[in-house]
Amino acid sequence: MTKSSCEVFARYFPSFSEVEDFYWASIANCVFNSFLSYTAIMLNIVTIHAMKKTSSLPKTLKTLLLSLAVSDVGVGLLVQPFYISLLVKWIQQSNIGCSRMAFIIIVFLFCTASLLGVVAISVDRFLAIHLHLRYQELVTHKRVAVVVISIWLLSAFLSLTVLWVPSDIRSPFISIGTGICLLVTILLYIRIYLAVRRHKNQIQALQVQNPNFVSLIKSTVSTFWVYLVFLVCYLPMLICLAVVAIYGPNITLNRLLLFACTLVFVNSSLNPVIYCWKIRNIRQAVMTILRNMSWHKKRLSP
Repeated sequence: MTKSSCEVFARYFPSFSEVEDFYWASIANCVFNSFLSYTAIMLNIVTIHAMKKTSSLPKTLKTLLLSLAVSDVGVGLLVQPFYISLLVKWIQQSNIGCSRMAFIIIVFLFCTASLLGVVAISVDRFLAIHLHLRYQELVTHKRVAVVVISIWLLSAFLSLTVLWVPSDIRSPFISIGTGICLLVTILLYIRIYLAVRRHKNQIQALQVQNPNFVSLIKSTVSTFWVYLVFLVCYLPMLICLAVVAIYGPNITLNRLLLFACTLVFVNSSLNPVIYCWKIRNIRQAVMTILRNMSWHKKRLSP
């Protein structure tokens, strides 16, 4: 981790001379992340437990959702507390040094895992719609597990490139790669929508009921919501970083970056809410877990 690397990344953060300008924005972000860290950890742990109990959820989709939930737990458990500590040290004008670089590494790790996880889920739903009966033959749980392991290994490798790849070389590749992933995902969902509309017209023409197809549509719509919320949470940060890279940092952009970063972390608290809202089996499992927790609490209370 070289001194020059730290200096390059420092341009994305306010300097100590700007503490007064960013004091209240930093305090607000500390408060928000203190609450969001707790919700991200607790909601995703409950959701992971509920997913394991949901036998009706396809194992392939369950594995991909579990991987995404694990990355969300990582955000709440590691990234947000680290972010709060950096802001507190910065407000106190303590020596942050290259600890901000360590923060960038873990942010890249979990955010890249989330991005690739969302792409993998969209690919899985695309294959489920287009392959029909061949889906279970080609998309096995073992292959999906290999994909998930590959996602985490690739995320770890890309996050560590911060240590030796210059920012001027790395940033364009990250931006282009992120853009390609988001574009591919939206194209896949467009193809899914067209295929679903065509299949629904065929089913209506034949006047037959297909429960499996209905269940497949519901799970696909649920994963689309995951992608949509991911896009809403990450897009402001990507736009801010692009503007900073082109025009350079200023007080307004740095203040927006603080809140854009927090918005990225909000995604980790929203994903389990989407699972419970859009996937009935997970919602029922979560409600059962909460009822059991409430019952045990009442039983143990004097």
